[in-house]
Amino acid sequence: MEILRFLPPLLAGAWVTVQLTALAIVLGLFMGFAAGLMRVSESWPARAIAAVYVEVFRGTSALVQLFWMFFVLPHFGIHLDPFTVGWLALGLNIGSYGGEVVRGAILAVPKGQYEAATSLNMPKWLAMRRVIVPQALVNMIPPWGNLFIELLKATSLVSLITISDLTFQAKQLNDRTFQTIEIFTLVLAIYLLIALVITAVMRLLERRAGRGLARGGVR
Repeated sequence: MEILRFLPPLLAGAWVTVQLTALAIVLGLFMGFAAGLMRVSESWPARAIAAVYVEVFRGTSALVQLFWMFFVLPHFGIHLDPFTVGWLALGLNIGSYGGEVVRGAILAVPKGQYEAATSLNMPKWLAMRRVIVPQALVNMIPPWGNLFIELLKATSLVSLITISDLTFQAKQLNDRTFQTIEIFTLVLAIYLLIALVITAVMRLLERRAGRGLARGGVR
């Protein structure tokens, strides 16, 4: 089929998209958990720092953040390659939303669990690690899955800073061949396939976390 001749460059772009998504997910998870735990900390400086991070990145456009890191940072002597800018900007952006997911899930754990941990003379950090966070984790996974799908879709923005991701490759092919229907139908299918993989992985994690919590297996 003639449409298959578009697959090699699109798959090359899809691989770049997958790499960007994976790196941004790792950064987003780290920043999200750090911000979420800091938001419920007893230390007001920690709460203030986390609040500033969350509000700045949630309150401004992901595209503007991407452009700011790509075009403005060099004026301060910070030069990053486009790929690094891409996953850093996307990871920081998604981490700000993830911080609120983590904070909300922790606050949703019944107060009785905190009291039970206190009655066992657990330090707060130990209670968070062994009692609170494992219970909150089950409720975090579905919204994190939604954030990862949003992150995947947001990777299309990096084509605007010359990264040869899936969207960039599609635009290049379309400009050369004008086979718009075939090219962008393939692109939709590839994005959908990646999203389905992310969804399947998150559902698997959700089931395992639920079973582990039911068995009391999370330590």
